[in-house]
Amino acid sequence: MKLNEELAIASFVLLGDAELTHYAAEKLAAKIDFDFDYLVTMESKGIPLAQEVCHFLKKPRYVVLRKSIKDYMKVPISVPVNAITTSAQQQLVIDGNDAALLKGKKVVIIDDVISSGGSIAAAEKLLHKIEANVVARVAILAEGDAAKRSDIQFLQKLPLFKA
Repeated sequence: MKLNEELAIASFVLLGDAELTHYAAEKLAAKIDFDFDYLVTMESKGIPLAQEVCHFLKKPRYVVLRKSIKDYMKVPISVPVNAITTSAQQQLVIDGNDAALLKGKKVVIIDDVISSGGSIAAAEKLLHKIEANVVARVAILAEGDAAKRSDIQFLQKLPLFKA
């Protein structure tokens, strides 16, 4: 999938693939062999993955960082985000109730693919802002240079391509 004149990526769409989500979640859950309180994911592809990983780890709840403020949110908190797969700047938003829940807690950020790291960095910034303690970052795939990072755990590498 061509992103610009120089860069293309392999398309990896987790949404709708229950079998792949279940399999990847089982493998990621096995890597999360340490103490933490909550999984945190970003809307939207991380949601089914977080759900399944919670199932394997017997965690009753996870938190979703949304891409926009929703009417139901009480005192929403947001940060801007730039990601390789999105051409326009977006935001990550957490509901004030979820922010209160995560304050002082150990959290694991979980996503389908880490590429440029923009989404993970924004999530970390937002979680730091609400005083949550990020103890790990996990993903199914690490794309391009993300595979060289020592601060993330992932199942497989995903190459970038010249357009």
